[in-house]
Amino acid sequence: MFNLTFANPGFLFLLLLLIPLVAWYVIRRNRIKPTIQVSDTARIGQWGNTLKVKLRHTVFVLRVLALAAVIIVLARPQSTDSKRNVSTEGIDIMITLDLSSTMLARDFNPDRLEAAKDVAIEFISGRPSDRIGLVVFSSESFTQCPLTSDHAKLINLFKDVQSGMIQDGTAIGMGLATAVSRLKESNSKSKVIILLTDGDNNAGSIAPLTAAEIAKTFGIRVYTIGVGSRGMASIPVQTPVGVQMIDAEVKIDEKMLTDIAKMTDGKYYRATNKKKLQEIYQDIDKLEKSNIKVTEYNRRQDEYIWFALFAGLCLFIELLLRYTVFRTIP
Repeated sequence: MFNLTFANPGFLFLLLLLIPLVAWYVIRRNRIKPTIQVSDTARIGQWGNTLKVKLRHTVFVLRVLALAAVIIVLARPQSTDSKRNVSTEGIDIMITLDLSSTMLARDFNPDRLEAAKDVAIEFISGRPSDRIGLVVFSSESFTQCPLTSDHAKLINLFKDVQSGMIQDGTAIGMGLATAVSRLKESNSKSKVIILLTDGDNNAGSIAPLTAAEIAKTFGIRVYTIGVGSRGMASIPVQTPVGVQMIDAEVKIDEKMLTDIAKMTDGKYYRATNKKKLQEIYQDIDKLEKSNIKVTEYNRRQDEYIWFALFAGLCLFIELLLRYTVFRTIP
């Protein structure tokens, strides 16, 4: 397939300057006054419109064409001959994110929630062929973004999520069940849930292992991530005198998260810092690869030489005609 592009397309705006040039020529021709006076024009009228008279504007037209060609040369036209065949089998992925107040703990920089969002956005950006969605949960759960291939929209919605959007709590089972409901009708060969939480299940009407059983029934693989350092972590708490930082023990139900992963043929990870969380997403990225076959051929070649030759030819003919056939008497 042949395409013509320009390396410096901004120069093409100079073509607009040819409009006032043409307007100036027309106005000037209408105002021109004869320099030779004759006593009788009868014989001149008998000559009629000769070919020379009809072609009297040729010199100006050639100059305009030459200028246009020079501008195109400055824009540096290039031809691209490329062929690209892509065969892809995408994966459907639902990211399920905990928004409980403990996700504001400062053992991650700047906190667990912002670190989780940043790393997830990097993961999304690296999987252009997959449909990805987002479920968030605290005491309840809802779909922030259904499965979509519009990753720019998904990333914007990801940036909007904040702790406090839902009443506080940790309904892991509800979050997982909501993600399953979004994936169960999918026709994708591979369906995946990435469940990220920093606590244990203390809210919701669906038990986490029950939701895992449902995921297994629909052939959905669940990767679980426990987020939080070991030991104590500083957590912001609202008090009558304002937000105060308190140290609290990090409690993650790792057995439950491990059981969910094993039941669905997934894997459990523990992220104790942002770097470890990045490594976990990289590992999931390797395990869940789309089947993509690409054959690409691309050749780019400058084509300005043809426009430069055309400009030179126009200038040469213009000068030749100006000083021969259309020579003017001073």
